[in-house]
Amino acid sequence: MSKRALISLSDKSGILEFAKELELLGYEILSTGGTKSFLEQNGVAITSVDQVTNFPEILDGRVKTLNPMIHGGLLAKHDDPSHQAQLEEHQITPIQIVCVNLYPFRETISKQDVTFEDAIENIDIGGPSMLRSAAKNHQYVTVVTDASDYAEVLAQLKESGETTIETRRKLAAKVFRHTAAYDALIAGYMTDLAGEEFPELLTLTYERKQSLRYGENPHQQAAFYKRPLGSDFSIASATQLHGKELSYNNIQDANAAIQIVKEFKLPAAVAVKHMNPCGVGTGETISVAFNKAYEADSTSIFGGIVALNREVDAATAKVLAGIFLEIIIAPSFSDEAIAMLTAKKNIRLLTISYEQTKKDAWNTVSVEGGLLVQSPDTFGLKDADVKVVTDREPTADEWKALELGWSVVKHVKSNAIVVATEDMTIGVGAGQMNRVGSAKIALEQAGQRAIGAGLASDAFFPMNDTVEIAAKAGITAIIQTGGSVKDQDSIDKANEYGIAMVFTGVRHFKH
Repeated sequence: MSKRALISLSDKSGILEFAKELELLGYEILSTGGTKSFLEQNGVAITSVDQVTNFPEILDGRVKTLNPMIHGGLLAKHDDPSHQAQLEEHQITPIQIVCVNLYPFRETISKQDVTFEDAIENIDIGGPSMLRSAAKNHQYVTVVTDASDYAEVLAQLKESGETTIETRRKLAAKVFRHTAAYDALIAGYMTDLAGEEFPELLTLTYERKQSLRYGENPHQQAAFYKRPLGSDFSIASATQLHGKELSYNNIQDANAAIQIVKEFKLPAAVAVKHMNPCGVGTGETISVAFNKAYEADSTSIFGGIVALNREVDAATAKVLAGIFLEIIIAPSFSDEAIAMLTAKKNIRLLTISYEQTKKDAWNTVSVEGGLLVQSPDTFGLKDADVKVVTDREPTADEWKALELGWSVVKHVKSNAIVVATEDMTIGVGAGQMNRVGSAKIALEQAGQRAIGAGLASDAFFPMNDTVEIAAKAGITAIIQTGGSVKDQDSIDKANEYGIAMVFTGVRHFKH
């Protein structure tokens, strides 16, 4: 049986060496378009696809390989007499190797100035068809879509004249993952253009960024995947400058930290433990902001993750270096900061882009047998229909404390209570089964610092008991959702203690 290889590539990395080796192994190489020109210019003998199909390229190259002379050669079973008889009848030669990658659709739509016409013309039709045909028939056909597989394929061809069935099956599986991911990107692009938010079929694709040593616990396996064309403001797009490989829990905590720090325009620092903030601070400089975050809870920050929204300078690095931290995330680090912090062998230093140029992605959470999808909670105090419901209005400083608390509380596991001053959190109560329980934790942590501070709740007060304990702790202003059938009881209790209370009409549950 004659030996044929079909090569058609957008990304031609490594193909010249691969094609020359195939030629030496006795393969006739079929090609078309730019790949044909490239290989011929570099001394590889090529048979043009239109010589095989006896039909020219038409429709500006939209139709080249969609022909029985090609797909018959790809799909025929080599050990089926009926198939072989049909090949002979129609003068079709089998193709044993297919080397194809696809039009750069992803790279095209990632351009800010991409037009609809450019996007559509970069939807490959012939390429996926050839890949799928070859992969379906992998019992007989070796199909390669990734340049990293060229060496293994060549080694097996040189050793035994053919690839193993195990290799062909592995490569076929890679093809179907590749074409599925390609189609998922196209489906997402077209769905966005059509303005459909929750289509009847949700097609998602992710690329493995790294394998992880283990998951939440050492007995669990795990890997970290990145969404193609996702936001640069993400841990998946971060650059690690120093330290050990990130773990599953590191990634979760780091993501929680950056979601909080992006709430702030002023220099801000956020410390996170177990996906909840233990300290948040703002200030005129990033050094002042971090000192506030540290003072918020100097015990819990031990072994935590810190995110900052300004470059880490020498003054800030000096303080950071004196604390045991797992990760520090910032837009950049000064040379002096790098020198100080890299003296600590295991600390991870990450930089991410704080320029959010893409719309926020949907939030997804897996449940057994399904996936929950929702829009992100980007609702801020400026978006709320804020109402002062008590006799006294908040002072200017109290408004600042309420705004900071409201910005943080939506990132705290429900039931959530945050006690804050105008520039830092001083108490965080998270994840309790009743709201007054979270309030007690936050107020106990705040201690004497609660006097004159503000309190933020992620949802309404079902009873007035939270207002009661807040007042006794010294809280002078409260921000909450409102909407309870017993709102008036809480309002009356706040008036009794001279507390200013604000309703937002919006809750911030985080489960």
